[in-house]
Amino acid sequence: MSLRAPLTLNDATGNSKPMEKVIQNSPPISGFTVVRNAVLMDYPIVESIKSLLPIVDEYIVAVGQSDDQTRDLIAAIGSDKIKIIDTFWDTKKTSGGLILSEKTNEALQHCSHDWCFYLQADEVIHEEDWESIRQSLVMHSNDPRVEGLLFKYIHFYGSHHVIATARNWYRQEIRLVRKSTGIQSHGDAQGFRVDGRKAFVKPTRARVFHYGWAKPPEQMGQKNKLLSRWWHGNKLDNAFDQFQYSNDYGLKKFTGTHPKVMRERVAAQTWNFDPKKHWSDWNLKELNYLASDIFEFIFRFRIGEYKNYRLLKD
Repeated sequence: MSLRAPLTLNDATGNSKPMEKVIQNSPPISGFTVVRNAVLMDYPIVESIKSLLPIVDEYIVAVGQSDDQTRDLIAAIGSDKIKIIDTFWDTKKTSGGLILSEKTNEALQHCSHDWCFYLQADEVIHEEDWESIRQSLVMHSNDPRVEGLLFKYIHFYGSHHVIATARNWYRQEIRLVRKSTGIQSHGDAQGFRVDGRKAFVKPTRARVFHYGWAKPPEQMGQKNKLLSRWWHGNKLDNAFDQFQYSNDYGLKKFTGTHPKVMRERVAAQTWNFDPKKHWSDWNLKELNYLASDIFEFIFRFRIGEYKNYRLLKD
């Protein structure tokens, strides 16, 4: 165990400016992520890494062979905590996005510490949650049943000012895992498994800000095209050439604050997206979503929610 305080965001390389409260007996943390073609796909990878650097002891960044300056972008962050691992992505693997979990597990294997924090290239942590993350880790690290910690998700869609809340967007996911359990990234790397089963977790109050769908429409189409190739090859390329955001059910105005590392990017947004949708344009699926939301509001239970984890009872 180590005695250490989380650091302030002003220190972008993760070096020595303590917060007011000291979190004692907090285990060391390895951060890890995978990325390829971050510039072409407009990933906020620099912001993502910087948002986590202050509370990790190392950051493993597995960089695949890229057609842009991704590796230089990571190296330019300039932190001695960052360890770049060069990886090879087999472009012939186009089944179910499994290449993503394969590369994620490669990065996980390079982590030096037992507790490992996974952030995807479009996910960012808010500085307001650093302390609660450390507190949750202190609270649960000595419980051998806990294989991971669960985080709440805020999904941005079409804009940095709109969030998606419909039931087809997952509300929580595992992001801090205990490596010694044998936990592995699963499927398309959204979640994790231990020996093929869902991991046992405890919830945190911390949030993951997911910006994967907050890009200019033309950039979003390009990203979807490149990502789609990991599932289907290039047979769907033409489907993304005229991409437009949809006015789906459950889109709401974001009223909170963005992580500080994202505010420059948010302020630079040059496109508009109006999420409003007239009731006459609703389809049967969206009416079912509405009925489900009404049921959830009354009974405090979401019918049929898929949970990529198992919550431990006290």
